Amino acid sequence: MHALDFSPLFRSTVGFDRLSKLLETTQPNDASVSYPPYNILKVTDDNYRITMAVAGFAEKDIDITAKENQLIVQGKAAEQADAGAVFLHRGIAERAFERRFQLADHIRVTGASLDNGLLTVELVREIPETMKPRKIDIKAGNGKLLDQNSGNKKAA
Repeated sequence: MHALDFSPLFRSTVGFDRLSKLLETTQPNDASVSYPPYNILKVTDDNYRITMAVAGFAEKDIDITAKENQLIVQGKAAEQADAGAVFLHRGIAERAFERRFQLADHIRVTGASLDNGLLTVELVREIPETMKPRKIDIKAGNGKLLDQNSGNKKAA
């Protein structure tokens, strides 16, 4: 797989440097970035939910941080009391993890919960009033137009 050159796109744009960085840092899926498994759900047009399978982790073992359009979920399992135990099979992964999600502008984390080994992070898109489309009222004039040639008013 070869890298794509996006430089022509960025020659005529301003303020899209974050997009450029995002495209450069996107990694292909491989086994090292598949833990823990997760789902991203679009609940409504402005509400999203990320659900991660984090069996074996408690609330105190997970750290969620949102900064600079990025959501970072980190987990570090507490030391188990069975340190001297001999496992015949150990299939429950309790290794530390860090999962990063790029968030679009105006996406805000509204809450998180841990239930039955599933971590759920709720997100909402909140577009500022100044960026929302708004209706522009057209005011009625006095019904007279200015004759551009003579400067005299004439009836419309």
